Amino acid sequence: MKLILLKDVKPLGKEGDVVNVSDGYARNALLPKGLAVESTDKNKNDLKLRKMHEDKVAAGKLSDAQELAKKLESLKIVVYMKKGEGDKAFGSISSKEIAEAAKKQHDLDLDKKKIVLDEPIKTFGMREVPIKLHPQVTGRLYISVQEK
Repeated sequence: MKLILLKDVKPLGKEGDVVNVSDGYARNALLPKGLAVESTDKNKNDLKLRKMHEDKVAAGKLSDAQELAKKLESLKIVVYMKKGEGDKAFGSISSKEIAEAAKKQHDLDLDKKKIVLDEPIKTFGMREVPIKLHPQVTGRLYISVQEK
């Protein structure tokens, strides 16, 4: 029996693949669990339309990420840190504090998990921090760490 997979099925294939399986496996396992549908012209067309919609949505997300990356490059965020003995920084700036400062200063909702910091910022001055906006788009945010 020919089926179109609606979800990834480990031994058979990925979502959208057309597979040929035994009738019993199709009737008893794949069809009742909603993992596949019969390979008819209507179902093939539905799959094609769904893929076109998903591609359109993905292209929209990519363009939104590219616009946000351009916007981020023109912004500067100021973050404050205490100064300790010998003009050294006291404490550090994490991605959470950067996200909060972006929200306060520029009304930007940045996910702290997307801010790429190898380690917390522990020095004063200007920093360029990469932000992973999309798998294909990485923006740069300029951060000025100043004394409190």
